[in-house]
Amino acid sequence: MTSKSAKTAQDILMADFQALVRDTEKLLEHTATLAGDQADELRSEIHDSLVRARETLQHTQDSLRERGQEALSATEDYVQSNPWQSIGIAAGVGFLIGLLASRR
Repeated sequence: MTSKSAKTAQDILMADFQALVRDTEKLLEHTATLAGDQADELRSEIHDSLVRARETLQHTQDSLRERGQEALSATEDYVQSNPWQSIGIAAGVGFLIGLLASRR
């Protein structure tokens, strides 16, 4: 459940960032009607920043996905090699959550 929530939050964050980049690109296109050297320079800087942001976003997304897969594999390996310890840990965590929930 936690990994599903984290994945959903990550997907939402990535979608929001991609929407921001798209909106900035639209703004950049609309400023094309502005005249002057400063406007051209500004558009060029914005475009370069967007390219870097997209590259960084893709790299970060790939890195997060890879680390998530590694963590998932390590957890599955641990649970498969130590099933009784995993059950004990899960029972202990459930007991603690039950205690905390009953105090409210």
